[in-house]
Amino acid sequence: MECRDNKVAAAALLIVAGGILGAGLALLLAPQSGRRTRRDISRYAGRVKTRADEAVEDLTTNINDLVESIGEKTDELVEKGKDVAGGARKDLMRLIEEGASRLERFRTKLSRM
Repeated sequence: MECRDNKVAAAALLIVAGGILGAGLALLLAPQSGRRTRRDISRYAGRVKTRADEAVEDLTTNINDLVESIGEKTDELVEKGKDVAGGARKDLMRLIEEGASRLERFRTKLSRM
């Protein structure tokens, strides 16, 4: 779902950038004074910069959220792994103690014979 949202956002950004580029070309080719054209280009460039900054900020936020989510999932998996390993260790220790106890009983039986 996130991948689809990212594609939609990228497409929207490309459409906006294309529109701005087209408007810039129209200004360059329009019959008006150079001073006015430069002012218009400067104004549009400022808008493009603002929109680009917003897009970068949104992308940064999305990436940070993704990294945080991955970190949380990793922490959960590590904790589950520790729990599983701890449980297996306890079971193994119990089995070793049982085996040692049985071995001692068997030795006792053998020594009585």
